[in-house]
Amino acid sequence: MDLEVSPALTIPASELRWRFSRSSGPGGQHVNTTDSRAELSWNIAGSAVLTDDQRQMLLRRLGPRLISGVINVASSEQRSQLRNRETALARLADLVAEGLAPEGPRRRATKPTRGSNRRRLAAKEQRSATKRQRQRPSAE
Repeated sequence: MDLEVSPALTIPASELRWRFSRSSGPGGQHVNTTDSRAELSWNIAGSAVLTDDQRQMLLRRLGPRLISGVINVASSEQRSQLRNRETALARLADLVAEGLAPEGPRRRATKPTRGSNRRRLAAKEQRSATKRQRQRPSAE
């Protein structure tokens, strides 16, 4: 089943790799016999559906999550393998969509107002006075 990330980008099922294993957590005896944990891998570096710009953007933005150009997403929250597969697909789609989203506007640097500076210093002075009163009286 192909994964539609956006109307402009669909990852073909042939590029997705699945692995299944036993999941930890609730499920009783059933959990010990079924491979309900789903792990989904997609090779960003070797994908044919991405343009060079998209590939570079994803490699830069998802860099810490990648292992040699491959992104892995695992899901084991649900008891059934089918639901875990759906969850893993949704997570991968969200990650890729977030990685390809345009950057927001740059933050404009501002200075704190004179009033906010005054209030901050007054609060510091108040905290300092409170802590001074908590101290043990000096034996002078």
